[in-house]
Amino acid sequence: MNVFVTGGTGFVGAHLVKALRARGDAVAALVRRPALAAELGWGSDVRLVSGDLDHEAALREGCTGAELVFHVAGKIVARSPAEFMATNRDGTANVLEAARDAGVRRFVHISSLAVAGPTTPGYPIAEERPPAPITDYGRSKLAAELLVRAMPMEWTIVRPPVVYGEWDRGTLTVFRLAQRGVVPVFGDGSQELSVIHAEDLARALIAAAVTEATARRVYFATHPVPITSRDFVRRVGDAVGTHPRIIPMPPFVVRGVLWATGTLAHLAGRATLLSADKGNEYLAPAWTCRGDALTRDTGWHAEIELETGLRRAANWYREVGWL
Repeated sequence: MNVFVTGGTGFVGAHLVKALRARGDAVAALVRRPALAAELGWGSDVRLVSGDLDHEAALREGCTGAELVFHVAGKIVARSPAEFMATNRDGTANVLEAARDAGVRRFVHISSLAVAGPTTPGYPIAEERPPAPITDYGRSKLAAELLVRAMPMEWTIVRPPVVYGEWDRGTLTVFRLAQRGVVPVFGDGSQELSVIHAEDLARALIAAAVTEATARRVYFATHPVPITSRDFVRRVGDAVGTHPRIIPMPPFVVRGVLWATGTLAHLAGRATLLSADKGNEYLAPAWTCRGDALTRDTGWHAEIELETGLRRAANWYREVGWL
């Protein structure tokens, strides 16, 4: 198939492009820094479209002739709610318009569990629960979902939970801290998390895109077994060959640190994941979801067990000098 991917040089996008190339699809990718494509080992089989989500001409060029569009690009860190909306909502609107005008058959939007909101331990949520985002990021992704739902073309929305694997800089911090032997965790470490390896997520996105039954549906894509934040750190320690000391951070300490860090970042004009807005997310009792519906409708299921995925990530981090 002819496919256009936004955010192709990002963490999830890189895994998706790799999976599409392995299928033999003709891939065009929107890239802000073409040099990253070379670092990822892309060949001439990937057509590079230089630009970003604000470049109408680039988006129209990428969508021309495409049967599928995977909208992966987005902002997970921003300096303000308006900045989140400008990229995650308005940027999505720009891609949707280009896809609609080009006659794209299916639009696959990569959203986030942050749209659904947190839950309680032992009760992973399904797609039927109404959205309840608690951060500016989650609200901006919900705004994007509403735009996708309003489009006349076929669409599918996939909400992943925590994604890890090769090329990820988000969980890299945990690996580095575990290697040093001390890892602080928000709260007492009992927060339950759903996780998925990026390679499994890439397969989930493709399955959702090529299955007729998934049109105009929302799905979670996750490994079926949740894990606590404390046990996740321990598994990372196993992957890097250490037994890290886990330091619980009481909620009042967490909120104080986040407020101070976020304030300093704001004064410096910088974006950070450590902000007061993220406090409710970091301290929620559980961020878990169920992938049953996607398995039912497509036959997809997560294949990479956490231990295997973490070892793969650790080995890759060492190979490229990140760890």
